[in-house]
Amino acid sequence: MIRLHHIAQSRSFRVLWLLHETGLPFDLVPHRFDKSLRDPAYLALSPAGRVPALEVDGLTLFESGAIAEYLTEAHAPHLARAVASPDRAAYLEWLHFGETIGQHLANLTQHHIALREDHMRSPTVMRLEAKRLAICLEAVAGKAGDGYLLPGGFSAADVQCGYGVLIGQRFTTLSPQAAAYLGRLQARPAFQAAMAQDGPAQIYLREFYAAPEG
Repeated sequence: MIRLHHIAQSRSFRVLWLLHETGLPFDLVPHRFDKSLRDPAYLALSPAGRVPALEVDGLTLFESGAIAEYLTEAHAPHLARAVASPDRAAYLEWLHFGETIGQHLANLTQHHIALREDHMRSPTVMRLEAKRLAICLEAVAGKAGDGYLLPGGFSAADVQCGYGVLIGQRFTTLSPQAAAYLGRLQARPAFQAAMAQDGPAQIYLREFYAAPEG
């Protein structure tokens, strides 16, 4: 039995989407951003008190990149690239580039949403992070071109980076190429199934969060 601990719109969406791409049966355990994430029972699954946490094959994994590598190598090798593949290095590069995007998203989310008072926010950081995010998203779109990130087609790297494009459009305007890449991802049945299961918005309640003018 596979069990995913999940919060809507969070990074655990990447695992939710990937699970649908694999076709593996799983149970979804929804959570909220509240004190329950600090409960000792949940901290035993995720020591930082965050999502995702995935119970699979008698193991518990709590880091998205590690989850993506494990799930694909153990259960869906067609969504990865084998060690001997000439695309292996590029696969790993872009798989983990999703976390680079995630750091910019986290900083922007912190400033726009988590910090409730204006005096807590840094307009300079907000502008810089929006620009850095835009550069990352354009790099993804440029690599994908008219297809996906790897020449052999869709992979878990597209899940990891694609989530960044999905959420990133709330903080920066996507280029036509990035918007087209996101459109291809959103057309995938597994993406649509994951969106239907994601749950009510908990984090991003506005369509767009503009950086302060400077």
